Amino acid sequence: MAPKRKVQHATESVSNGAPAKKAKAEQATAPKPKTATAVSTTAKKDVTPKTAPTPIASSTSPTTIQIVAGSYDRILHGITCSVEPSTSSSDNPKVSFADTFLFTAHTSAIRCLALSPPSAPAPGQSQKIMLATGATDERVNVYNLSAHPPSASSRSAAALLSSAGAPRPILENSSNRELGTLLHHSSTVTQLAFPTRGKLLSSSEDSTIAVTRTRDWSLLSSIKAPVPKLVGRPSGDTAAHGAGPRGVNSFAVHPSLKLMISVGKGERCMRLWNLVTGKKAGVLNFGREVLDAIGEGRIGMGEGRRVVWGAGGEEGDEFAVAFDRDVVVFGMDSLPRCRVMGGERTKVHEIEYVKVGEEAEDGKEDESLLVVSTEDGRLLFFSTRKEDLVEEEEKDGKAVLPNAKLVAQLGGKEAGVSSRIKDFKFLALEGEEGKRFWYVMTGSSDGKLRVWKLEADELKGDEKEKKQVGKLLGAYDTQNRITCVEGFVMIPRPEGVEDSEDEFDDEVEAEDEEAADKAAADESDLE
Repeated sequence: MAPKRKVQHATESVSNGAPAKKAKAEQATAPKPKTATAVSTTAKKDVTPKTAPTPIASSTSPTTIQIVAGSYDRILHGITCSVEPSTSSSDNPKVSFADTFLFTAHTSAIRCLALSPPSAPAPGQSQKIMLATGATDERVNVYNLSAHPPSASSRSAAALLSSAGAPRPILENSSNRELGTLLHHSSTVTQLAFPTRGKLLSSSEDSTIAVTRTRDWSLLSSIKAPVPKLVGRPSGDTAAHGAGPRGVNSFAVHPSLKLMISVGKGERCMRLWNLVTGKKAGVLNFGREVLDAIGEGRIGMGEGRRVVWGAGGEEGDEFAVAFDRDVVVFGMDSLPRCRVMGGERTKVHEIEYVKVGEEAEDGKEDESLLVVSTEDGRLLFFSTRKEDLVEEEEKDGKAVLPNAKLVAQLGGKEAGVSSRIKDFKFLALEGEEGKRFWYVMTGSSDGKLRVWKLEADELKGDEKEKKQVGKLLGAYDTQNRITCVEGFVMIPRPEGVEDSEDEFDDEVEAEDEEAADKAAADESDLE
């Protein structure tokens, strides 16, 4: 992946988190919450982006998955996973892995990855997906990945390499390119996200969240989170003065694209941000009762490690905040609904909502499960619906948060997995009969990428006890300590479209011409 074009950086930063005047307002104006304990996302016009249709798995041709893994060893590893259709429902499909790219992407450990939605289809052109990587070296690297599987010529070359004695199959895609590096942060990059294809959000331990426009990679806004005050600092702490815990651990953008929640180091609270204005909308403190219930009282830091948005069905939207060893679910009224890891004593690494309900007429689904990856190699599925919550007895006359219902488990010692799962990714597909299933990718600290198949019917039922779900299709040893995983189902290649090294240059020239024409038009308007 040789670099073709260096990303141009913004030379002027936006003060106080205000967006630039030229930035397009992609979101409708959101009303400002009256209090810091209420979350409001109502608007006159629905601006929620439409989700892409679920891919349909063919019964005759294989399904190709592009997997990207980052590691402590600074290695960015791209792998294609080809899943052959099974002959019967009882047989496991045949899976084959091949290296797409493998190189040292950063000068220190890679912390996070993000993939953008694919580009719009155009006649005679291939579709692209942008990949962003963040590390402890303060840099954000950006790449263009082909959304289509490698062409037949690439597969024949891969067969020649395998026959020549290559240790592992190699299937390089000549359309993959490096775009450049963003230098918007001055400390470790903690999270990346593409809420739309036109915007990239990145958070860092420098207590900022940068909003970057992908068209010209200019910095539209730099949202600054306050530096927490040191309270109750231990006497044995040898950190320099003013060098206490600081920075943004995680953020989550509401599907309406108008509201964002962030959690940071050294703070026992979450912050609400208005993405229309780029300013703070409120602060919600974690109550002492909540922190004591999840073991984050006097001993724990009490800071949120991860935050995600989800759909709570009839109760409305909800969001979950992950702590060191537990997860708390909040409603849109910002009041805690339940805790998740009631009877599970293990460390939490990653959380994500997975939609499992039937799709309604408005395109929304009425049910979702909260998935938690753990230190002991399991994915735990929890139902946070009101009717599934397990109430607990009061302690010392005080109400106790109810526990979410544990529905199912994937992996663990029962499946031969004991190493911690650092990250995971769900890819939804539909069979030709209309039945939904997922390919689940898990990345463990032992260096293994595992691909599972999970049927939607396995997550349904009223069993009181948790059940083991999912089938392990295959495992791939990357020989690196995995920290983060991303992936997508590759789009079948249109007829007449082949890999071309000159295709990217043509796209760059077209973008440059468009930018030059716009600049000339702006100058004429000023005159």
